[in-house]
Amino acid sequence: MVVLVGAFLVTRLIGEGLINYILEPLFNNLWSPVLLRLSDLLGGAGFLHGILIGKLINGQVDFVQSFGVLSSGIYVPFAVVLPYIISFYLVLGLLEDTGYLPRLAVLMDTVMHRLGLHGYAIIPTLLGLGCNVPAILATRILESRRGRFIAATLISIAVPCVALQAMVFGLVGERGVQYVAIVYGTLFVVWVVLGIILSYAVKGFTPELLIEIPPYRWPPWRIVVQKLWIRSYGFLLEAVPMILGAVFIINILYFFGVFNAIADFTAPVVSGLLGLPKEAITALFIGLLRKDVAVGMLAPLTLSAEQLVVGTVVLAMFFPCVATFIVLLRELGVVNMLKATGIMVVVAISVGAILNLIL
Repeated sequence: MVVLVGAFLVTRLIGEGLINYILEPLFNNLWSPVLLRLSDLLGGAGFLHGILIGKLINGQVDFVQSFGVLSSGIYVPFAVVLPYIISFYLVLGLLEDTGYLPRLAVLMDTVMHRLGLHGYAIIPTLLGLGCNVPAILATRILESRRGRFIAATLISIAVPCVALQAMVFGLVGERGVQYVAIVYGTLFVVWVVLGIILSYAVKGFTPELLIEIPPYRWPPWRIVVQKLWIRSYGFLLEAVPMILGAVFIINILYFFGVFNAIADFTAPVVSGLLGLPKEAITALFIGLLRKDVAVGMLAPLTLSAEQLVVGTVVLAMFFPCVATFIVLLRELGVVNMLKATGIMVVVAISVGAILNLIL
């Protein structure tokens, strides 16, 4: 537990350091003047200005709220998400190469059996803190179909990927560390309670853990750095085009009023049960593409700290991104994927409504 808490704190420390001392100054001092100059050339308003620059806040580019392709579309992946991607994969690489993870599997075996799994399921769960896609692929190490279904469902619902965690730290963390604790505490409780329910509801067996424990060793730094580069580069290669495309499409749909119609139709659930403004439905839809982008879209809505917590938790547990859905379909099959999806919807709305009442 001390190692995991320490890893969590180091991840946040490195991520915040990269943001505060390197990336924020770069964007504010170098990129912001370029966008303001481009804004003047585009007349400060209009269709093209709205897509490229977004909305100016008090005459300035707000990289979170402006939501243009060249403002928020560039800022979110590079200055909000990437720093935590780098810090998380650095820490994960160290844990992998020192031989700690197999020992963690043994230590967690008793706890994981309560959830219908065995200790080795903690490995896909930890991978899910980086990305849900390789985490669900890693559930193949579990021997039973029952175990793979439970593990994949729990990862999809209650294990936030590192990109989403970066937005939680960056957006929710601004309101106070206690709200970040509520988000993570809620997800942990859901992971435990839902796991216990699924262990009784899903038929099958849970085999015992048989694993060879390697000796502790110093991590080979060259390999750690190589893995860090490959994983970070892979994130940028996948995420940047998707984020830019999502921001572009959203601005187009906003311009033609599509999201306004959807927001009016879903208002009883979004506003009634969850206590969020109806405009938050846009974020829920974009969560199908990227959850980190979806959480970032909550920023312009000027939510209270409590509403931001509810919205973040619901988005974290709601539909996973398209890539995760594809992997779920391939690993679980159509029937089990639909079962997992139904569980996601029920749990996300129920927990969101409970949080709305409590907070």
